[in-house]
Amino acid sequence: MKMVEAIIRPEKLECVKKVLEDIGVAGMTVTEVRGRGEQKGIKLQFRGREMHVDLLPKVKMEIVVDDGMVDRVIDAIVESARTGNPGDGKIFVIPVESSTRVRTGEMDV
Repeated sequence: MKMVEAIIRPEKLECVKKVLEDIGVAGMTVTEVRGRGEQKGIKLQFRGREMHVDLLPKVKMEIVVDDGMVDRVIDAIVESARTGNPGDGKIFVIPVESSTRVRTGEMDV
C-alpha cells in the first residue's frame, strides 16, 4: 500500500474528488493547509499598497491505495488539478506498512 499525498489549489478540490471517484477511489482525508513553493508567495495590491502574501491557502489530500493504483491516482490528480500556473501543487508517494479499520479491527483493508 502507498499513501498519495497531494497539495493542490482549494478551487480544484471538487474536480479532483470527482475524477478520483470515477476511477474507483472514494476514501480520502482532506485538510485545509497553508504553504508556499518555488514562487515564495505572491504580491497583491490592496488599497493602493503592495502586499506580500507569504503562505497561500492550499488543500492537502491523503489517499491510501494499493500499489497498482498509484500511477492512476497520480495521473488523475495531475490532469484534474493542473492550471499550468505556478502554485498548482505537489504530489508525494509514501509507503504504508499497515492499516487497521477502527470499527472492526480488520488489518490492511
